[in-house]
Amino acid sequence: MKTEPLRLALAGLGTVGAGVIRLIETNAALIERRCGRPLRIVAVSARDRGKDRGVDLSGYAWEDDMTALPQRDDVDVVVELVGGSDGPALTLARKTVESGKAFVTANKAMIAHHGLGLARDAESAGVPVRFEAAVAGGIPVIKGLREGAAANEIERVYGILNGTCNYILSTMEDTGADFADVLSEAQAMGYAEADPTFDIDGIDAAHKLSILASIAFGTELDFGAVTTDGIRRVLSADIAQADSLGYVIRLLGMARVEPSADGVKHLFQRVHPYLVPKDHPLAHVDGATNAVVAEGNFVGRLLFQGAGAGDGPTASAVVADIIDIARLWESENEIDPPFSIPVSELDANVPAETGNHRGKAYLRFMVKDRPGVLAELTAAMRDANVSIESLIQKGAKDSGADDGSVMVAMVTHEGEEGCVTRALELLADSDSVTAEPLVMHILRQ
Repeated sequence: MKTEPLRLALAGLGTVGAGVIRLIETNAALIERRCGRPLRIVAVSARDRGKDRGVDLSGYAWEDDMTALPQRDDVDVVVELVGGSDGPALTLARKTVESGKAFVTANKAMIAHHGLGLARDAESAGVPVRFEAAVAGGIPVIKGLREGAAANEIERVYGILNGTCNYILSTMEDTGADFADVLSEAQAMGYAEADPTFDIDGIDAAHKLSILASIAFGTELDFGAVTTDGIRRVLSADIAQADSLGYVIRLLGMARVEPSADGVKHLFQRVHPYLVPKDHPLAHVDGATNAVVAEGNFVGRLLFQGAGAGDGPTASAVVADIIDIARLWESENEIDPPFSIPVSELDANVPAETGNHRGKAYLRFMVKDRPGVLAELTAAMRDANVSIESLIQKGAKDSGADDGSVMVAMVTHEGEEGCVTRALELLADSDSVTAEPLVMHILRQ
């Protein structure tokens, strides 16, 4: 057993960085027993040296330039907690790998955009790169897919990957409040950023989904191939209608390999508000909680659930990665690839045609309250080969519109999504439709 400590440098001393320091200090004895050697923070870097972060930094060397951390001779592992897909965080990651040091990050945007390049460089240099905290905070879902489910062919991986959106939707469900009001409340409580775009437009969840899909299916990571939609247009009336039909609305990231005749993996990746059956486990995930479902051909359905953000949960995932690195170097085993499979052996990511994907959908229209409108909507469905399972029209009072429009909601029978797209194209120039229609797909059990 090595007795010398594993020496760490931390870039970023925000909520998570301070949480990492507290966790290592609080659980020092337990961590040493589990990884076979002490962990010691030797250097830190952040924007403001004088800021009070609630932890004692006096025992650590300070670097004003965080990219100097991997150049230090007294550092074995660099931990990046700054954020951002490019800029200083990416420079730090590349310099760390070039210096032969291990790298740990919670930065999903950087991994989603540059993960393959970093993994390729790390494999060439023979150094570990770990990013468990980049997906679903403290939930060990990457480790679960890489290790616990490694013997399985994963058929689908999907789940609630953004706590802000889940808080907003479940609060609208509980209170009947409108989206804008709940968003303001979430911002006041710290669940949503001042600029919530990345969260409510699904970009944050898409970053995480692209990472999960690469690990689950052994394909090249391709964030740009994720079809992304957010929750801005979900109305309290939609949530009430979903409830009456036996569903709740959740923003889900969904990835699966679609069958193909050419033998090539066609990867379906989408972030989208879904109608989730009330008897599905994800329907009971409320508040800012995250949850991921992986379905393997032998293990069946696995559910990973827990806190998807926050100083404690995210710090837990960061330190777990550091412990893994300590164990790896203790045993002197060969470094395993960051994406479980060497980058050179990952399958090409060939995006699936979403129009060929089959399923049921919920469609919501805001229309003028006049005769013939329902006939116009149903004629478009008929002409596009969309079969309607149910159709409900709400009066102006229950539709939530200020212009006197009424809400028409319908659920389709299972069919190709391309048919729904065609129906909406047929209605694109209709003066009866007063707002862009909302499509939410229904999660298949």
